[in-house]
Amino acid sequence: MRRFLVLILLPILACNGSNTPPPSASQTASPTSVDIPPTQPLPPTPIPPTDLPPDATTFPDADAYTWQLITDSLDRPVDLQPDPLGRLWLVEKLGHIYLFQNGQLVTEPFFNIEDRVNNTSNEMGLLGLALHPNFAENGFFYVNYTGAGGDTFISRFTASADSADPASEMILLRVEQPYPNHNGGTLNFGRDGYLYAGLGDGGSAGDPHGNGQSLNTLLGKILRIDVNSAEPYAVPSDNPFGDEIWAYGLRNPWRMSFDTATGDLYIGDVGQGQWEEIDFIPAGSGGGENFGWDHREGAHDYEGGGPAGMIDPIAEYSHAEGGCSVTGGYIYRGSMTEWNGIYLYGDYCTGLVWGLIRSGEAWQKELLFDTDFRITSFGQDANGEIYIVSDGGGVYLLERK
Repeated sequence: MRRFLVLILLPILACNGSNTPPPSASQTASPTSVDIPPTQPLPPTPIPPTDLPPDATTFPDADAYTWQLITDSLDRPVDLQPDPLGRLWLVEKLGHIYLFQNGQLVTEPFFNIEDRVNNTSNEMGLLGLALHPNFAENGFFYVNYTGAGGDTFISRFTASADSADPASEMILLRVEQPYPNHNGGTLNFGRDGYLYAGLGDGGSAGDPHGNGQSLNTLLGKILRIDVNSAEPYAVPSDNPFGDEIWAYGLRNPWRMSFDTATGDLYIGDVGQGQWEEIDFIPAGSGGGENFGWDHREGAHDYEGGGPAGMIDPIAEYSHAEGGCSVTGGYIYRGSMTEWNGIYLYGDYCTGLVWGLIRSGEAWQKELLFDTDFRITSFGQDANGEIYIVSDGGGVYLLERK
């Protein structure tokens, strides 16, 4: 396994950077895995459902639908994840997780680590959550937060049905962040049972350290690690570079998600000053994709040049169209079959929500909703329904009027 010099910062929104002074020359190396006997087998690869309706080929009339408020009692929520008990876990960047169950928000936090979360800058805090595929048996869940020194921490905790123990923390990765922005934060389990994590380029503006294109740092990357066969983790033997890196050339992958039916990965990568983008990794790709930052911003030259084979986004929008920071979403797989297979994503600053439809190798984009939400995240429950999480404290469910 290769060791890395690691810088890190967190992204809660997609910022264009700051003029913070550069860090000292010393950096923190990422940990390697401990050689121990396997603690549990990898979960089986799910079989895609065969009874799904066909994917939509046209967009529904968005005027016939609304984003229905389910709660407005949160303080700066940034993520929503379902659990096997039918509950929604709602993450606040200040360091809390609340449960939404039986149609209402539980008033006391289910999980509280504000004692170790550093949120002294807008893009710092408790940023992302993923529940282990075998959560019902082992109670494991994983969070991404900025902690001591502004470093990024990816840690495992253990929960019971009624509470989550802050003292159960096992730190998987600690990555030094040179600036207080572009920390990424998204965590997702793939159908292969591995944990995927999105890390930003380390911040400031224009990627001053060249992290996006460097394979000697974890910054500006999608990571893929095995949390099942070693503690704190092992590197999967088929990772493309022999280390944690799965994909690179990213600026600030704040939110990404897997299509639950196909295993395809969709990544919302926050732009620099002109272009916001959605990137795509098809299931079975083998990894190694280079999405071009900082040679390119979206499908356009930024620094210019770069190696052959850089991959353009499947969708982009300019700041001139309205917006400043893309928030990646989900493929709809819920009860409204006319939405099936449509990818929904939005912009933090404007509240605009777009849809994407794939037809062969072509992608069709359409502006669907003009909301007044500051969209920090989308969410998907166990039934495939889609939610919007707003920085203003609300959570909203897509429904027919």
